[in-house]
Amino acid sequence: MSELNERRWAVISERGREAEGLPYAEAGKLARELRVEKLSGLCVVTDAAASHLSPASKVNKRRPDGDDPKRAKRVAKKRAT
Repeated sequence: MSELNERRWAVISERGREAEGLPYAEAGKLARELRVEKLSGLCVVTDAAASHLSPASKVNKRRPDGDDPKRAKRVAKKRAT
């Protein structure tokens, strides 16, 4: 069995460990999907290497009601100038 087919690969990013225990092909696919989201620092590494990182913190920038308080502050500041 090839190491690439073993479930020993992880995807890491600037946020931390995105996923682990994947075959290499699935890890590559996830990395491509995350790249579309403009996430930086994407790498496919072994689970052993990824174990040194904490799980990714998935920050929800928008509230469920669609309100973005940081954006509202920026817009208000721009209008004031």
